[in-house]
Amino acid sequence: MNKQSERTASVARQTCETKIELTVSLDGNGKNEIQTGLGFLDHMLAALSRHSGIDLTLHCAGDLEVDDHHTVEDCALALGQAIDEALGKRVGIVRFGQAYAPLDESLVRTVIDLSGRPGAWIVLPFRTDRLGAVATENLVHFFRSIATTMRATIHVDCIRSENDHHLAEAAFKSLAIALRMAIFRTGTAEVPSTKGVL
Repeated sequence: MNKQSERTASVARQTCETKIELTVSLDGNGKNEIQTGLGFLDHMLAALSRHSGIDLTLHCAGDLEVDDHHTVEDCALALGQAIDEALGKRVGIVRFGQAYAPLDESLVRTVIDLSGRPGAWIVLPFRTDRLGAVATENLVHFFRSIATTMRATIHVDCIRSENDHHLAEAAFKSLAIALRMAIFRTGTAEVPSTKGVL
C-alpha cells in the first residue's frame, strides 16, 4: 500500500524460507524497530534507517537453522520493494545520490540512481567469511538484492579498509546517505528524466 503524499509503504512477504512484515516512511527521522534473528544484520539495517532518515519497522522469521542467506536476501528484497512502492511514480525527487562514509580506517563510496533500471556493482573486499552470524558474501548480496526491487542502479566501492566490521558499516552508511539524497523532494511536480518516466 502506498500513500504518495506521505511516502509510506508496507510489505508482507512470505515464502517457505522467510516470513517478513515491513513498513517504511521515507520522510521520517530514522526511527527503527528491527528483528531479523541476525544481530549483525539488525545493526546494519538500523544504521541504514538512521542515516537515510527512513523510518523502518521490520520483523523477519527466517530459516536460520539452514543459514543466513534467505533472511539477508529476503529482507533486502522486501525493503527495496517497500521503498519502490513508497516512491510511487518518482515525481519531484532528486533521483541521484552519492556519498562517502568513513568508519575509522574504512572508507566507502556509494553512488545511486533511482532510474527504474536495477543493477548493482559492488566492490567490498572482505577478509573474513563471517561477521557475527552473517556471511560476508551475503552482505554483498544484500546490495544486489535491494537494487533489484528498489529498481535502482547502485555502485558501492571500498576506497580503503582493514577491519571488516568497519567496512560493512561504512558501506551501509554510505548507501543510507546516498539514498537520503536521492529520495529528497525537490518541490517540483516533474519526473527527473528526459523520458518523462522512471
